[in-house]
Amino acid sequence: MTLNVEEKKSLSSYRLDRADRLLEDASLLLKEKRWESSVNRSYYAALSAAKAALILFGIDPKSHEGVKTMVNKKLVLDGLMPREYGKWFRSLLLEREDADYADYVTIDSTDAEEAFKNASNFIEKIKNIINMLIQQL
Repeated sequence: MTLNVEEKKSLSSYRLDRADRLLEDASLLLKEKRWESSVNRSYYAALSAAKAALILFGIDPKSHEGVKTMVNKKLVLDGLMPREYGKWFRSLLLEREDADYADYVTIDSTDAEEAFKNASNFIEKIKNIINMLIQQL
């Protein structure tokens, strides 16, 4: 996909807004003690935020693994975010897979709250990165 600067900014903004909505859903699900669903929404919020940043580089991965790889390559290894944020993203992906697909895996309040906290921190960092990247476009 070849996008001009304004299209990249628009798509990034759309994805970041989506991340905020998904994170709000995760919070509501936490309050309702819907742990698995909250973990799912926390992950997808972080995924949408990651894709919001990556599109500003002209990168639009089509798979979860592709996003994970590019977060590490473009954001962590290039020094835009500390390694712990990349680890949080990987952890959110694995936790979401367990919550959605694993049999006999218990997701409890601690798991869901940690996923929400990590997603919130990840998204805040992404917002800072996006603001910096937009200044450079």
